[in-house]
Amino acid sequence: MNAPLGGIWLWLPLLLTWLTPEVSSSWWYMRATGGSSRVMCDNVPGLVSRQRQLCHRHPDVMRAIGLGVAEWTAECQHQFRQHRWNCNTLDRDHGLFGRVLLRSSRESAFVYAVSSAGVVFAITRACSQGELKSCSCDPKKKGTAKDSKGNFDWGGCSDNIDYGIKFARAFVDAKERKGKDARALMNLHNNRAGRKAVKRFLKQECKCHGVSGSCTLRTCWLAMADFRKTGDYLWRKYNGAIQVVMNQDGTGFTVANKRFKKPTKNDLVYFENSPDYCIRDRDAGSPGTAGRVCNLTSRGMDSCEVMCCGRGYDTSRVTRMTKCECKFHWCCAVRCQDCLEALDVHTCKAPKSADWAAPT
Repeated sequence: MNAPLGGIWLWLPLLLTWLTPEVSSSWWYMRATGGSSRVMCDNVPGLVSRQRQLCHRHPDVMRAIGLGVAEWTAECQHQFRQHRWNCNTLDRDHGLFGRVLLRSSRESAFVYAVSSAGVVFAITRACSQGELKSCSCDPKKKGTAKDSKGNFDWGGCSDNIDYGIKFARAFVDAKERKGKDARALMNLHNNRAGRKAVKRFLKQECKCHGVSGSCTLRTCWLAMADFRKTGDYLWRKYNGAIQVVMNQDGTGFTVANKRFKKPTKNDLVYFENSPDYCIRDRDAGSPGTAGRVCNLTSRGMDSCEVMCCGRGYDTSRVTRMTKCECKFHWCCAVRCQDCLEALDVHTCKAPKSADWAAPT
């Protein structure tokens, strides 16, 4: 009697995922909108009422979020640059990434985490640069404090990351909090993991004051690290992402494979295995790898064998202009010649017509 029930609970999360309506974080499309705040707030499709309220109330924050979209999408593309799915964006798609993120995969987990992190980073930076009316430097970092090197005075402008996290949670999570399905819970978990990742790399910077730089007095402040550190950290979490299923009461997760540890708040979670992204599949949102450049000498994911999925590759000889014969001239310049360099470029072959339409 227990075995059939156990089987039902095993399949329930997949049913919940399959029955979830099409999801897209439409606020990602804010990078493509311009003009006045009213135009932007009213023309970004799919925003829920809470998001539109925040948009109209804080137009300067929305501009910061919109500018930040380009930064975190570039980071996503950097991390996936050597993989079959390379985080390519679709300018005409309101979800920015097309149908690929409709699957509750590891790639979806990473994109939701890095986009949430990008909002925190963009808002916090705008606060410190005095671009937002609703926040400035961290007001809590005042007076005297102590660390392993002794006493110091809080000074300068500490990044107000708590404000960035609070606003990002209210804005980004608003759409997911309206949903009660498995995918909404997955997105909320990964959104939070992304926000926590930015705060993880908040570092203390100090300036010494004293005779001949003796550092008898120190002024310190907290500053975010470069966003690349957050991206690298989330990439490691992507590689170690944990496949989960919904628990029986539908309020949380349990690991799909009991041999793996329970996910922490810092881990990325996903429900469905990823497609192989080898061939173009509109339903899966996979553009395929036909025409992608591959590395003939690599043994990694960017190798021609892996990138081209065993289909082979074409080689073409191209020329490019490079700097050569550079010489140092006193003082102080380096002068180079312009030289033409010929090199071979390898690109993945397209599948045979019969395979082109096959599902992944």
